[in-house]
Amino acid sequence: MQKHSDKPTAQLLSAALLKAGIRDIIISPGSRNAPLIIELTNQPVFHNLSIVDERVAGFFALGMAQQTGRPSVLVCTSGSALLNYYPAIAEAFYSHIPLIVVSADRPQKWIDQGEGQTIRQHEVFKNHSWYNTTLSETGTEQDLSEIKTAVETAINQRGPVHINMPFDEPLYQTVEKDLPDIGNIQTEFSGKIYEVAFLEQFEQKWQASKQKMILVGQHKSSEFLQLQLNKLAEDPSVIILTENIANVTHDKFINNIDQAIFSLDDDQLNDLKPDILMTIGRNIVSKKVKQFLRKHQPKEHWHVEKTALPPDTFEVLNQHFDSSPEMFLSQFLFLVKPVVSDYRQQWLDIKQKHKLLHQQFLQQTGFSDLKSFELISQNIPAGYIVQWGNSSTVRYAQLFDYQPDITHFANRGTSGIDGSVSTATGAAFVSDKPVLLVTGDISFLYDSNGLLHAYMPDNYKIIIINNGGGEIFNFIPGPSQTSALDEFFVTKQPYEALYFAKMFHFGYQKVDNLINLEFAIRSFFDKNDQPQILEIDTKAVDNAGILKAYFSAVN
Repeated sequence: MQKHSDKPTAQLLSAALLKAGIRDIIISPGSRNAPLIIELTNQPVFHNLSIVDERVAGFFALGMAQQTGRPSVLVCTSGSALLNYYPAIAEAFYSHIPLIVVSADRPQKWIDQGEGQTIRQHEVFKNHSWYNTTLSETGTEQDLSEIKTAVETAINQRGPVHINMPFDEPLYQTVEKDLPDIGNIQTEFSGKIYEVAFLEQFEQKWQASKQKMILVGQHKSSEFLQLQLNKLAEDPSVIILTENIANVTHDKFINNIDQAIFSLDDDQLNDLKPDILMTIGRNIVSKKVKQFLRKHQPKEHWHVEKTALPPDTFEVLNQHFDSSPEMFLSQFLFLVKPVVSDYRQQWLDIKQKHKLLHQQFLQQTGFSDLKSFELISQNIPAGYIVQWGNSSTVRYAQLFDYQPDITHFANRGTSGIDGSVSTATGAAFVSDKPVLLVTGDISFLYDSNGLLHAYMPDNYKIIIINNGGGEIFNFIPGPSQTSALDEFFVTKQPYEALYFAKMFHFGYQKVDNLINLEFAIRSFFDKNDQPQILEIDTKAVDNAGILKAYFSAVN
């Protein structure tokens, strides 16, 4: 028999996680969560990690679940420790990443009574989670039902749930016994399959339209979806717009949306508006395409995604197909046929023109953020997982093409800069592929605690674009009109990553000119026995001016 915590609810949680096949657990040390620590660390099948900073732990767990597709479990003590998970919880909620948050708590009678490390923990995440429960201390049938429902909901909704577990002292007692038999837990959920008669009404609208657009947002890599979209791309009445975090690409897709539409005037955009817009996945980076489709709205907008919260991004959503794109298109492709049209070719002509102008501009562009992203895109080896930081980083990344077997991720659920390092590190920890994080200097500094733990894999590389602050605020028009630009928007900073590299035992290179960057970027991806940082210092360059000139030239 194994040793277990003597707390019945801790035993029930352990049994439920085992039954569901959930193994990845991140524990932040504490005392009130001692029963959970004892219970979980005494089960050899669990992969228990210890990360002190709960905000880091939250994003690290998110990065793990992002890669495995299985819920990661977060365990913390009572009080403000729990609140530090909130940024990662919100990101997981909007990015559809499964997390199970388990918090220890004081008994109910001590809430609001001046007891240390005691706050109102019940339903603290209710606005950004799919299920919340506070258990009793006795391990009743109701407690078991609540635990099972929480675990099943995390899997089904692909999002965060919260299990709050009060424990009274003593906390460190153990027993030797078998875990209880908790019955079955449902871990397989399929998308909706539609009746042919229902789909035929949409097939008729599809066939009657000569201008159809498929816009693919953030989505996991899927060979089947790629093949299905390739088939749709053969229809001359269909154009497919994607971003790198959609993880699909084709020479007949518009893979660089802003490059294609940034300089188009209102009449051109109106001519290009689709009659039917089909969106797949979530979280579109391009602000321009959102503005385009909100102003020039399609007659029909269909969203295809298995979700209880379909986004009405363009304020004209007509139909939500509550199914995986692969399952829906497997049905829909049997019904539709190509339609004679010049719509796709109009878009491809624009793409070709702007691609040529893009290449001409980059050929004469010197060292800058823009040139750095070109060299990064050209040198990332096949098979890499790339995690893009937010703000200007992920936007620059959309202007370039990549090898098709590179997979792309970014925290675009809330689009915050707060957890990029921790998310990428968690992804690298569970991945058998090498992982690259590309991030800005402010985002790196903000989450530098994301390197403060014992789980740093060797297959992990970080490129920091150090332009001396939040460069995006030099590009967008509003902040530059205020006297607070440098201090409160751009937030100029004097730090270099060298000190962090030494502290956390990373290899380190820094470049501040084009010749050194061209040399360093080639050797940077060599295999090493420690993680690596490449810092690209562009502080002396007018990056905003170059980017504005780029969009003027690609016209």
